[in-house]
Amino acid sequence: MSIFSESDLPLDVHHGEMLTLADGTTVRFESNGEAKNVMINDGFEPATTLYPGNDYVVETGQGSYQMTCEFGDCMHIKKV
Repeated sequence: MSIFSESDLPLDVHHGEMLTLADGTTVRFESNGEAKNVMINDGFEPATTLYPGNDYVVETGQGSYQMTCEFGDCMHIKKV
């Protein structure tokens, strides 16, 4: 499993990869068809399910991070 850090942003994360933000928050996803179940930290329940063209913003003490996805095995993450 590849693990990326906030210094790698903006980033395209693929299934099985994880992003660790500056405050320790982790972000990963599992594919559910074309949808992406976004997991925050160690939880197994998705914080949200992203569909192509939708976005989701995670707020931490270090800032806001936007996640978007398209068709395929990839989720885009950037600091906003």
